[in-house]
Amino acid sequence: MKMITAAELKALAGSATLIHVLPEERFAQQHLPGAVNACAYEMVFLSKVAELVADKSASIIVYGAGAPSLDSSTAAGKLEKAGYTNVCDFRGGLTEWLQNGLAVEGTGLQGDSINPDGIFEVDVETSVVRWTGRNLFNHHQGTIKLAGGHIEVQNGALKAARFTLDMNRIVCEDLVDTAYNALLIRHLRDDDFFAVDRFPTAEFVCEHAEPLLASTPGTPNYTLHGAMTLRGVTKPLSFPAVIAAADADHLTGQAQFEIDRTQFGSHYGSGKLFAFLGKHVVNDHIHLHIKLHAVRSSL
Repeated sequence: MKMITAAELKALAGSATLIHVLPEERFAQQHLPGAVNACAYEMVFLSKVAELVADKSASIIVYGAGAPSLDSSTAAGKLEKAGYTNVCDFRGGLTEWLQNGLAVEGTGLQGDSINPDGIFEVDVETSVVRWTGRNLFNHHQGTIKLAGGHIEVQNGALKAARFTLDMNRIVCEDLVDTAYNALLIRHLRDDDFFAVDRFPTAEFVCEHAEPLLASTPGTPNYTLHGAMTLRGVTKPLSFPAVIAAADADHLTGQAQFEIDRTQFGSHYGSGKLFAFLGKHVVNDHIHLHIKLHAVRSSL
């Protein structure tokens, strides 16, 4: 595909359809004069372009944020694959345009960052922990609901967090046979695994949140250092997590990690504790996927 510079684009003004390929809110804030909007991140990108440019031989110029973002090159590639034959990529995008002192249109840039502050209480209905347990030949998976928790932030930075699991609300999702499903849940609830009657909750307390400065959106931005209590046993635990603000009043958190259940007294089927288990081996490690939604506390 052909790439052009800001100077070449300025000279071509009006002779081609200029498409801004970033989301509509970014287009509203700042776009090149005369541009139209079709977001390359959306599944309907090609159909949107088809509405704007019916003739696949017509001249089209696409642009986005500018290097190193791949937005415009991805858009150009999609268009060429769809049969558009005269597509140019203004790879420098908004960055190069502004560096050349050229004018833009829009309401003006607003910061992408949200810096919430305060205590956010975990929404126990929409938050969940997904678990996966395995043996040599099979695996089971399900959920555990939360009993409570909170996240504390100061000027957008995570300072503390804790969440409590309601072990009475452990569910297996993969077994469709109701009798076998109930049998497994009883097994998980008894002393072989989580001794739920004696220890109805488990808890993680974050004692220190370490920012990961090289993170990008969608990758872990903190390492949480703290302690996990399960079956009345407390052990240190650290894991990476993504903590993000949906807006000033709502936080989300996600993390994936594994714990060794034997460290907490769950010994059933452990190959390091029993001999000649054969098909009765159960993996020591349990995989957990934490998804938290938290709402600013009114207190």
